[in-house]
Amino acid sequence: MAKPGPISAKPLSVLLSDVFSDAYARQGFAARELVTRWAEIAGAEIAAHCEPLKLQWPRPVEGQPQEAATLVLRVEGPMALEIQHASDVILERVNRFFGWHAVGRLALRQGPLSRRQAGPGNREPDQGEVEEVAKTLSSIEDEALRAALARLGASIKRN
Repeated sequence: MAKPGPISAKPLSVLLSDVFSDAYARQGFAARELVTRWAEIAGAEIAAHCEPLKLQWPRPVEGQPQEAATLVLRVEGPMALEIQHASDVILERVNRFFGWHAVGRLALRQGPLSRRQAGPGNREPDQGEVEEVAKTLSSIEDEALRAALARLGASIKRN
């Protein structure tokens, strides 16, 4: 009986790189790093309120140098004015990332962001933690109040 050969498992990112590259290329991104590393490039404060949608490159005119691209950002509605005021900083950081003057201006599109940073959420505290905190609340006579305070204490203790 023949012995099976070695298993050559490939990371999912390698298998899907062509699929993602095509999708990013349709949006004008030569490389996906601008999207995937946006928080590092723009800074956490700016990235929390906007995300890159696409790069719009102007049509080249024969005999003239290539003009800089326009970076289209999706911005949460109330933060659009702040992002507009920070546009010089964003352009500087993006061009520093590229290593040349690739982006000349920003265009803002207001709308909800498509991705959110995973936060602690509103998950219920563990029942064991609630009971542990409830033991310290024996002086409270109202049962509903004691249960609510125990849940609150367990949530605070968790965070």
